[in-house]
Amino acid sequence: MIAFLGHMAVLSSSAFAATCGNGPNGFDAWRQAFIKEAPKHGIKERVARNALKNVKYNSKVIRLERNQKSFKLSFEQFYAKRVNNAMIRRGQKLGQTYARIFKKVEKKYGVPTPILLAIWGLETNYGGFSGKMPVIQSLATLAYDCRRSQFFTNELVAALTIVQRRDMAPEEMRGAWAGEIGQTQFLASSYVKYAVDYDRNGRADLIRSILDVLASTANYLAKHGWRKGQPWGPGTANYKVLKKWNKASVYVQTISVMAEKIGS
Repeated sequence: MIAFLGHMAVLSSSAFAATCGNGPNGFDAWRQAFIKEAPKHGIKERVARNALKNVKYNSKVIRLERNQKSFKLSFEQFYAKRVNNAMIRRGQKLGQTYARIFKKVEKKYGVPTPILLAIWGLETNYGGFSGKMPVIQSLATLAYDCRRSQFFTNELVAALTIVQRRDMAPEEMRGAWAGEIGQTQFLASSYVKYAVDYDRNGRADLIRSILDVLASTANYLAKHGWRKGQPWGPGTANYKVLKKWNKASVYVQTISVMAEKIGS
């Protein structure tokens, strides 16, 4: 989730010289300037040009960025809107179905099954819907937009890094409106830093590989200080780690409560 800059793992903070804007006028000029400057940030110009050649300004992305009402709800309202008993039961069933994988992941990273299931369920209903919007287009639009240009420019560079290292092609990268990718909605910068090729097929695939999804999510939490065998409720060290996943308090509390119910 992006509303409170969850999954923050920003790359280079150097700003591109390309000028931001507050509407579609100027986007094409910004795109061309971005492509020319891409090598300064480790992206081959050919990679940037191919990925951005057909990208247009998307006004829908801007509307969604400006209208994030769910995070203004109380915990009770948010939880009722996002979680139900069927989700809890399905999480429990998936925990049994993939028990061997969860056991191996927990042994390596220390993150318990209920936490991974809660995040997986809350983010995309266990991979049921991870978004269909073109990630490169969304990130280019948000990088051009002046409101959070530097943050999303870093995310666009990260997305192009994923393309450059051949984890995914641009057309494969579809996700939520803010460029979140895969079954647990990694930001591109987090993908670059924490995604794991757990199934050892040569690339980290957080869209199709459940093994990569679960291991990468656990790796993210482990690298942010998850303490094996300790509780995760409010006031605990692990609860603080969950805040690294998403800064919205209602979201973190929902992960915590949902995990408790899945594990009960």
